[in-house]
Amino acid sequence: MGKRITVQEAVGMINDGDMITFSGFTIWRRPMAVIYEIIRQRKQNLHLIEVNSGTHGDMLVGAGCVKVWESCWIGHELFGKLGGNLDRKVRNGEVITEDYSHHQMLLRMAAGALGIPYIPTWASRGTDILNPEYDMLSKHAMRDGSNPNIPRQKAQWVEDPFFEEGTLIHVPAARPNICIAHVQQVGEDGTVRVWGQKYADEEAIKAADKVIIVAEEVVPEEYLRREPSQNIIPPYLVDAIVQQPWGAHPTGNFGCYEVDGPFVRDFYNKTRTQEGFDAWAEEWIFGVPDFDAYLEKLGYKRLQSLKANSAYKYSNEAKRGSR
Repeated sequence: MGKRITVQEAVGMINDGDMITFSGFTIWRRPMAVIYEIIRQRKQNLHLIEVNSGTHGDMLVGAGCVKVWESCWIGHELFGKLGGNLDRKVRNGEVITEDYSHHQMLLRMAAGALGIPYIPTWASRGTDILNPEYDMLSKHAMRDGSNPNIPRQKAQWVEDPFFEEGTLIHVPAARPNICIAHVQQVGEDGTVRVWGQKYADEEAIKAADKVIIVAEEVVPEEYLRREPSQNIIPPYLVDAIVQQPWGAHPTGNFGCYEVDGPFVRDFYNKTRTQEGFDAWAEEWIFGVPDFDAYLEKLGYKRLQSLKANSAYKYSNEAKRGSR
């Protein structure tokens, strides 16, 4: 079996307090099968660090799994605007947030992927994003060096020593303990192939200490190596492999299935309060033993309506709204 494990075993690799990151973008290619199991196993005090967040992050926050959320944005795109659970938890003082701009977060992941401590940028000069007053990890005494994954400073201002072009901002590398990525295909040894937009997956995977790949299907390595330019990650970077069809639902997976917009909207509307979240989670997470049972609860017809046509790469049945 090599690196092959179950969803439950994958979540067992996550420790309480770990800094974690994920694949995808807002409501696309999020490892939802793992997200549900993290909640089911009641992991706690997680530090989410992401280029951007989405439905998956808002679920983890609502479930009380998250201590620190470090990113630039969270929401459900057309199906729910901003993350209501994070908003509520921040207002109640239950979650620490650390804001960077989208570009800065991408650079932080890139620095982590390159194995360097920081990257210079001009991004966000003139904004309050790096105002020391809003350095929340410092305010909570979390930049004292006791956690090697948390930088001692949020950023640093330096003068360009090469061309004298002004003040630059050094943003620190992101160094998550673990990255969980959902992709379309993975080889038996761990070669990763992503169809369509790759977002910041390559950087997030390379920045992490451990990597779990969840895929729609596991395929022969020989097949993937016929077109090596289509692959983004080699096997030696991958610690574990999970095969889980539909494992990104309700988020979408290009070439496989669409975003389940009504499901995401229903989640957003029902979880605006903690009582609402608890009731929703009791039905969709704790009320089923595993992700396969979750898929059975969704039903064949619903899933079939989301399935991508192999020629078009998108569903020609899913309703996308009207004017």
